[in-house]
Amino acid sequence: MKPEVTGCETGPGFPGTGSTPIAGAGDRSLAGVDSRNDIREFLATRRARITPQEAGLATYGGRRRVPGLRREEVAQLAGVSVDYYNRLERGNLGGVSDSVLDAIARALQLDEAEHAHLCDLAANTMSRTRRPRASQQHVRPGVQRILDGLTQMPAIVHNGRLDILSANRLGYALFSPVYVESAPPANHARFVFLDPRATAFYPDWDLAVDSTVDLLRTEAGRNPFDRHLSDLVGELSTRSETFRKRWAAHNVRLLRTGRKRYHHPVVGELSLDYEAMEFPADTGLTLTAYSAQPGTPSHDGLNLLASWAATIDQTHNADTGQTT
Repeated sequence: MKPEVTGCETGPGFPGTGSTPIAGAGDRSLAGVDSRNDIREFLATRRARITPQEAGLATYGGRRRVPGLRREEVAQLAGVSVDYYNRLERGNLGGVSDSVLDAIARALQLDEAEHAHLCDLAANTMSRTRRPRASQQHVRPGVQRILDGLTQMPAIVHNGRLDILSANRLGYALFSPVYVESAPPANHARFVFLDPRATAFYPDWDLAVDSTVDLLRTEAGRNPFDRHLSDLVGELSTRSETFRKRWAAHNVRLLRTGRKRYHHPVVGELSLDYEAMEFPADTGLTLTAYSAQPGTPSHDGLNLLASWAATIDQTHNADTGQTT
C-alpha cells in the first residue's frame, strides 16, 4: 500500500505532488460534518467490534443480524434503558452525566483514548458557542531553548494537526524528507498520505498511516471547530482513498511513548524510542524527543546524523556569510 498520487498529471492541482482531487469526493471537511453523525458512527463502530462472548453475555444460538453487540445488549451492560441508549447512539449526548458515559465506556470496553474521545464528543454537543483554538500557534522562546538544549537527540514541537512548528538541529535532520517540498509549517499527515517518499521513510508505513489518522480523529474530537484542521481533513479526504477509509473507522489513540522505525535517506535505518510531553502553558502543543539505545546501530546512526546536520549547517553558514 502506497501514498496515492491521484487524478491526472495535468491541470490544476496541489503544490508538491502535481495531483488533482479525486473526482466526486466532494468537499470533505469537519465544517460539513454533523457532530451527531460522529457520535452515532463512533458508538456503532465500537459496538460492532465486541462479540457477546467477549462481553460476558449468554448466547442461545441462531443467526445474528448485526455484527457485535445489539443496542439493547449495550444498554443492559451499561445499566440504562434501551430507549435511553438508542437516544445516545442517535447522536444526542446533550446532558448525559459522567457516570453514564463511564458506564457506556465500560460496556463497550473503550480504552483510555476512546473514553476521552467519547467525553469530548459529549462536551461538544453541550457547547453553546464555538470556541476555536487559536489558529496561529507559536513556539515560545523558552520552549525553543529547551529544544536547542537537547543536543544528543532529535526533538520536535508539533500541534494536534501534526504541523511541525519547530525542531532542534537533529530534529530537522531526522525529518528532512518532510521538509523537501512542504510549505511551512511542514505537516506530517500530508507527507504520510501524499508524498511518495513516505513509504521509503517509514518502513512500517501502514502503522504510520493508522497512527496519523487516529491522532487527527482524536484532535477533531477535542477541537471540532478548528478550521485549519477541517481544511486538512477535507484535503486528505479528496486526495487519498486510504485516508478516507481510515477516517471512516473512527479510531482514536494517544501516543505518549513507544518505538518507531525510520529509513533516513542519508544514514539508513533507525529504530528510535520516543517520549511525548505536552505543555500545560501551551494548550495543544507537544514536544516529542527521540533516542536510541546505546551500543546499537541506531545509536551510531544518530551520531552520523548529527555529523551530517553539522555539515549542512556549515555549508549554509558559508553560503550566507554567517559563522557557526
